[in-house]
Amino acid sequence: MIQSFLNKMLGCSHHRTTFPLTPTRKNGAPQATRNGTYIVCLDCGREFDYNWSEMRMGQPVTSGVVTPAARAAA
Repeated sequence: MIQSFLNKMLGCSHHRTTFPLTPTRKNGAPQATRNGTYIVCLDCGREFDYNWSEMRMGQPVTSGVVTPAARAAA
């Protein structure tokens, strides 16, 4: 509860993230809904593009999916 309060007041720093994920179909072909590799913040749930060549987090992913974190922010 304290963490969510601090995130609302100060914003999330996105330090705790998942390992880079690249979605695939069962036959191994990439899914058309996402353009590439992404990571997810474990604290706020936001998704970010991931650049393998620079090994850095990129811009936030904009998708039509409404996450619980996005609902809470609205």
